[in-house]
Amino acid sequence: MNPELLVSIYASTAIGVGIILAAAGLGSALGWGLICSKYIEGIARQPEMRPQLMGQMLFTGGLMEAFPMIVLGMSMWFVFANPFAGAAQTALGG
Repeated sequence: MNPELLVSIYASTAIGVGIILAAAGLGSALGWGLICSKYIEGIARQPEMRPQLMGQMLFTGGLMEAFPMIVLGMSMWFVFANPFAGAAQTALGG
């Protein structure tokens, strides 16, 4: 197999993984911002609901944090067990 093609596949995968991780981090940060702003807004409207709102905020935030971790796991799969390089080697008979 052509080594330049393999290098190009790994480089493209690394760029794609970087973009995916940046988008996941940005999405999580925006999500946390929205969750916390709605939490503060809810406390401003009904201060007696603070304990219930805090529990719901932390639960929702935990779910929000699961998404970047799942994306990180998938990204590591692309980096360390690159399926594109294996498919290219198989397709080109290498």
